[in-house]
Amino acid sequence: MTDIILSGCSGKMGQSIINCVSQRDDCRISAGVDINEPSGCSFEFSKNFSGLEGAADVIIDFSNPVVLDSMLSYAVEKKLPCVICTTGYSEEQKAKIIEASKKIPVFYSGNMSLGINLIIELAKKAASVFGEDFDIEIVEQHHNQKLDAPSGTALMIADAVSQVRTDSEYVYDRHAYRRKRGKNEIGIHSVRGGNIVGEHEIIFAGTDEVLTISHSARSKTVFAVGAVNAAVFLKGKEPGMYDMSHLLASK
Repeated sequence: MTDIILSGCSGKMGQSIINCVSQRDDCRISAGVDINEPSGCSFEFSKNFSGLEGAADVIIDFSNPVVLDSMLSYAVEKKLPCVICTTGYSEEQKAKIIEASKKIPVFYSGNMSLGINLIIELAKKAASVFGEDFDIEIVEQHHNQKLDAPSGTALMIADAVSQVRTDSEYVYDRHAYRRKRGKNEIGIHSVRGGNIVGEHEIIFAGTDEVLTISHSARSKTVFAVGAVNAAVFLKGKEPGMYDMSHLLASK
C-alpha cells in the first residue's frame, strides 16, 4: 500500500486524483495540503506542510509554484519521494527541484498523459527524418483558468525536438518584429478559452506537404491516472530525477 500526501487536494486535479485513488487498492490518500479544505475530506488535512503529523510514502503535487519551497523542504526532511506535476516554474525553481533530487527521488513531468509522452517520441522521430527541410510549429490550447503560457507540455515537446535539432530557437511572439521565419525556429503558440482540458498540435510544414501530430485530452482523469501510477512507481526508489520514460520502461 502506498500512502500519498496530496498537495493541491482541493483543486480540480486534486479532486480527480482523489477519485482515481478511491478506485484502486494499491494506494490511498493519507493527507492533503491546500489553502482550502476539500468538502467531505476523509484524510488528514493541513493548510501547509509544517502542519502535517501523519506518515506517508510519497507526495503528489498538483498545486502552485509558490508551494515548491515548503514542499521540497518537507520532502527532504522526511525523505519522501515527490511526484511534481505543477507547471509554470521559473528556471531558479527548476534548479531547486534538480538539487532536491540529489537527496530524494523526484518524478518531474509537465504532462502525466501516456498519449502525450508517445507523441513526444513521434515528434522527435519526425524532426530527425525531416531535418531542416520542415518548419516546426507547436500550438497548445487550454481552459481560460490556466495561469501559465505556454503550457509545460508545449515546452516538453519543444525541448524534445531540440534534442534532435540542437540549434533550435523558441519563438513565442512574432508580431514584435518583421522578418522571415528562420530555419531553426520552433514557434510556440498558446490559446486560452472555455473549458478546454488540453489540446496539443505539432505541425511539420515542408514544401508541398504538411504533417500534423496531435493529442486531445478529454478529461483530467488521464493526468490523474498518470500521477497516481508515478507515485506507486516512485515508492522505494533511490534519489534522482525520474520521468515518464522510466515509468513506461518499468511496464
